[in-house]
Amino acid sequence: MSDSSGASVRVPSPMSGILVVILALLTAVAPLATDMYLPAFPDMAGDLETTATGIQLTLTAFLLGLGIGQLFIGALSDATGRRRPILIGSFVCLIASIAGALAPSVEILAAARFVQGLSGAAGVVLARAIISDTSRGAAAAKLQGMMIIISVIAPVAAPLAGGTIIANFGWRPVFWVLAALTLIMFIGALTYVKETLPESVRTRGGLKATISGAHAVLTNRNYVGYLLTFCFAFTALFAYISASPFVVQNVMGMSTSAYTLVFSLNALVILITSSVASALAGRVPYRHMISTGLAVAVPATAGLLVAILSGVPTVPTLVLFACFQGSLGFVFSNATALALEEAGTYAGTGSAFLGFLQFTLAAVVSPLVGIMGEGTAVPMGLAMIVSIVLAVLAFGVLTRKSSTPQDSTALDQEPATVG
Repeated sequence: MSDSSGASVRVPSPMSGILVVILALLTAVAPLATDMYLPAFPDMAGDLETTATGIQLTLTAFLLGLGIGQLFIGALSDATGRRRPILIGSFVCLIASIAGALAPSVEILAAARFVQGLSGAAGVVLARAIISDTSRGAAAAKLQGMMIIISVIAPVAAPLAGGTIIANFGWRPVFWVLAALTLIMFIGALTYVKETLPESVRTRGGLKATISGAHAVLTNRNYVGYLLTFCFAFTALFAYISASPFVVQNVMGMSTSAYTLVFSLNALVILITSSVASALAGRVPYRHMISTGLAVAVPATAGLLVAILSGVPTVPTLVLFACFQGSLGFVFSNATALALEEAGTYAGTGSAFLGFLQFTLAAVVSPLVGIMGEGTAVPMGLAMIVSIVLAVLAFGVLTRKSSTPQDSTALDQEPATVG
């Protein structure tokens, strides 16, 4: 089949229900590895004889690995296929998780976390690419929405499970649990994930082809706009994620258990709005949903900064946290689906740049929100509002409604084939 220009167009094949489940498990690696040990940050600083910034750098190392890994693995998968990188990445991630559990110092822990992120990137970037291989239009938006929902369910469960483990056994067993979960994911991928990128449509030419793919997506104005919208919105979220253990416990004076509850309830809010966005895919234009989410995020982050400068009153701050997180449910899945639709044949490369910039910006913001110490929330508030304003500018200035079906209500698109 070819488009109007004569270029070959690959017709997606249906995605089975079991594959959706496995992709969801692979997608869960990053939020689980990110959030499960967050409640232990204050305790870890004392145990490893380091500072709050030192502990946050272990998170930065993980995110840098996650971003760099996606950049290379996504492009590699466009040439070699999806299955092999997923299997290798999952196995190495298992070894790195074990190393994290045994780390005797913050430096070794940071190194293990970097490798854990580098290898765990395979599941995250290739889950999105496999969806792009097998779905288009409303079907792709719904499946991308499901992955977002899973990536939100994981943080809901992670701090609850992590908080319980930490309270009873300390922070090291958290990494043993991550190792066990990674083993399960590796076995699932080995058993059920089949190749979704036929050899006939794989890129050829090594580095030259990689550069060509990168050029194709990065010169697409709409792709770059949706890429930046997603990534800056995620940066705002990660400013909250990385600072929240210290803000909620040290600044607001809540206990570890209370922090775990607050974090989980906020994650539940974004789960609900992500579910609504997924249900609306194919009925409401995706750009409209992104606009709605950003329209709520801006006043929520502005209100948070005002609350922080006013002494961090508990109830208004918690309400604004929830409003902010809820707004992102309408941004993430729709921006991802539109970006990858624009990437077309280079879905692996497009997904790679999404993941690379997403987690690189998160890695940069993570230590910055702790730069003024553990007793203030001002850096977090500033980082959140600046990031959201940049997301709004990227969406408003760079993206344009295209003539392709993904910008419409897409009622005529095929639904996701599951089962």
